[in-house]
Amino acid sequence: MLDGKKIGVVVLAAGKGRRMQSEIQKQYMTLAGRPLITYALSAFEESEADEIVLVVGGGEEDYVREVILRGKIPGKICAVTAGGKERYHSVYEGLKKLTNCDIVLIHDGARPLVDQAVIARTIRGALTDGACVAAMPVKDTIKVADDDSCAEVTLDRSRLWQIQTPQAFSYPLIREAYERMMADESLQKGITDDAMVVETILHCRVRLVEGSYENLKVTTPEDLVVAEALLHSRG
Repeated sequence: MLDGKKIGVVVLAAGKGRRMQSEIQKQYMTLAGRPLITYALSAFEESEADEIVLVVGGGEEDYVREVILRGKIPGKICAVTAGGKERYHSVYEGLKKLTNCDIVLIHDGARPLVDQAVIARTIRGALTDGACVAAMPVKDTIKVADDDSCAEVTLDRSRLWQIQTPQAFSYPLIREAYERMMADESLQKGITDDAMVVETILHCRVRLVEGSYENLKVTTPEDLVVAEALLHSRG
């Protein structure tokens, strides 16, 4: 508990990870000798968070408890629950398991290198602003393509940020936004992250707080190689 505020975390591990070109879902693949998902769980276990909900694919709950976590559920995990078809369905299921917290952090389990500094900044950002996301300025020039895959316009790189997780919110704020969205399918089109939900439905401003270039999302086989190299560089 931080300043009398209870901190909850939803860790998402329900994706199929088709771009990994593997029969094993990416969150369960081995990274430096451990299942990838356990890195994010360990980071939040060591943080100021009070409770963690782990959201997994439907029917995978027992497998995760007994095989991935080896029957030793970390002390802060209050639930291992099934997600849904889309990411936002899984987030909603996680939010429903956290009914007594003030701040909630939502994190992709495929980001194994999240560190304590990033977690702390997002918690404090949510306490101050009600809604914030970890993010970093983009390094590359970004162009918008036309229908023929030709460059149509070059965006101003100085204003572009690469959005990461955790994304942190006042619990009542994000719960209200999700309740409204889940009640109206027309509001669900094009939703790619949690910040979009509060931005579009509640018209809430979302603060960008410093993430880390090491806080990469493991999406392709190359990402797994980079993540392992970064782990080794940390010693």
